[in-house]
Amino acid sequence: MRRGSEGERARPGARTPRGDRPEERSAPVRGRRGPAEAKPAGRAERAERGASDAAPPAKSRRVRADGSAAVYGTGRPNVRAESRSRGERTRERGPAAVAPRETRSRGEGRLAPARRASVEPVAAEPAAIKSAPQRIAKLLARAGVASRREIERMIEEGRVAIGGVAVETPATILSSLQGVTVDGNPVRAPVAARLFRYHKPTGLLTTERDPAGRPTIYDRLPRELPRVVPVGRLDLNTEGLLLLTTDGELKRQLELPSSKIPRTYRARAFGEISQSQLEDLITGVEIEGIRYGSIDANLERRTGRNAWIEMTLTEGKNREVRRVLEYLGLQVSRLIRVRYGPFHLQDLPAGGVEEVRQHELVQFRKELK
Repeated sequence: MRRGSEGERARPGARTPRGDRPEERSAPVRGRRGPAEAKPAGRAERAERGASDAAPPAKSRRVRADGSAAVYGTGRPNVRAESRSRGERTRERGPAAVAPRETRSRGEGRLAPARRASVEPVAAEPAAIKSAPQRIAKLLARAGVASRREIERMIEEGRVAIGGVAVETPATILSSLQGVTVDGNPVRAPVAARLFRYHKPTGLLTTERDPAGRPTIYDRLPRELPRVVPVGRLDLNTEGLLLLTTDGELKRQLELPSSKIPRTYRARAFGEISQSQLEDLITGVEIEGIRYGSIDANLERRTGRNAWIEMTLTEGKNREVRRVLEYLGLQVSRLIRVRYGPFHLQDLPAGGVEEVRQHELVQFRKELK
């Protein structure tokens, strides 16, 4: 007796050749295909049919640069590569540069750059593109030439010209920097502002050049940096965080007392001091006719007659921290700036430079307005 087969499951009395599908029990339908045409496709047949309908397999086993080729010659599109390619095209259309991704350092909880941030200059827009008319000093400051005060000095010295003719006043109104030169060199149009954290060591002046020939920060900055100007100043013997920017207008905005950006310093001082004396600085103090605003000071620790003091202020007047502590009878032996607004020194090594991510800078500028 034959084992159960398709023929045994057919309607009684119907003879069906082996391998042919029996007719179903439902009523016949007009235009119905014959048994041979309704035969279900086996696995091999379905595979052949799918292969014939699909696109021809790729000739190479490698993925093309755009990511759209088949993976290892299977004819299957590289979905991840295509998605990645679309993401890259989206980023190319974006208005702001994308900051490098960050990963956590092995064995540490802090975030560390996955790779060294590029410090190549951003391509500038053509200088012929016009904007709202502005003073030439402001346009040059935005282009990162120098601060407004320094540009005014350059104009007085006849170093700034338009079409070969020296500019006589910093109040000259322009719509673009087309044809403007400084020391005979054309000035590029301003680009998106960039900001850098720099750990200034002691023994360097915060200036471009010194008549006495003493070393400046520009003697030690990496050569691959774009043209930058410092935000504020640190004394010769003061170390720590110094912000550098390519935008003179951003520099001015960060320095204005009206911006009330907090700066935090750590000072090592010799002498007797109490926490109550430091707390009195919260209301400000007047020294030799100069009024210093509110200072939040805390005694961190004491070792003998040496003490570490943390001070946060918002004015940043010349030598303010040293003068206030000397007024309290202390001798400052070391002074470090550890914070400027939301930007911290952290573990940046002495002489190190690191660029602030663009989205952090954009967010910070929005909060300033």
